Amino acid sequence: MTWHTEGIRVVAPVKWRQLDGLVSVFWEAESEAGANGYYLADDPRLMVFFNDVSTQVQISNRNHNFAQDARPMARAVYVPAGVPMWTSSRSCHRFSHLNLHIHKDRLLKFLAPSVGASAAQAALKRPAEIQDISAINTLAGLLVDEISKPSKHAVYAESLAGSIFAGLLDIPGQEPAKNNGRLTQAQMNKLNTRMEAVGDYRMSIADMAATVGLSESWFANVFKQTTGKTPLQWQLGKRIELAKAMLDDGGLTVAGVANQLGFSDQAHFTKVFRQIAGETPAAWRRIRQPR
Repeated sequence: MTWHTEGIRVVAPVKWRQLDGLVSVFWEAESEAGANGYYLADDPRLMVFFNDVSTQVQISNRNHNFAQDARPMARAVYVPAGVPMWTSSRSCHRFSHLNLHIHKDRLLKFLAPSVGASAAQAALKRPAEIQDISAINTLAGLLVDEISKPSKHAVYAESLAGSIFAGLLDIPGQEPAKNNGRLTQAQMNKLNTRMEAVGDYRMSIADMAATVGLSESWFANVFKQTTGKTPLQWQLGKRIELAKAMLDDGGLTVAGVANQLGFSDQAHFTKVFRQIAGETPAAWRRIRQPR
């Protein structure tokens, strides 16, 4: 693995354990404001954070325009082999996380008997990020305990790691077909969680499709069947709902809200807001201001 960091220091002894085709590492560290990192591995890897760093750490898989492409660091992140990752810290903070580095053949060997070789291969190539990690967090905690003080056969730690990968990886299922071409509630919940983590409700159709494990063309079709809207219309609606809350809060000007939500300018924001809400942002705010 190739990696380089600036402004990040380890605050406790690193705990690690080598297993069959897998290395598990538990880190406790402190990051300075402005700290950054670069990571690239030839094999898949997974990170589970034991504290929420989404408001403090930004990540991107492209470095040429980090400020525009960056997104909040989720609690659990799967990075496929050969995919680079850059990070940047907004403020000083401490964090702890579990890193799992696994050989791709070992992960395929674990997944293929249950989901098939084709689905396993596809899952390995798709990045995955989730913020709600209740079950994964429990598994990760058990694995850290076993890394720190091994008490059982290695198969126990390996099965925990395998379950963590299975819980995070975007493994295609048959839900859309079973639901007459509609997304399941679980898929919609997953999509909403991912969109909320992005912050400004802007994702490409490819990213939205990958979040629920579907092809772009199939996703666009079943999404409209499920919501009655295209992915773009749905995202715009979400952004306008967020804009309403920001306007109601009163902390930003209309132009400031437009900029915060990534609209090209105030005029574009006003046009979209009127189309969806039926009035301009200024009028919407004025009507709701206390007299």
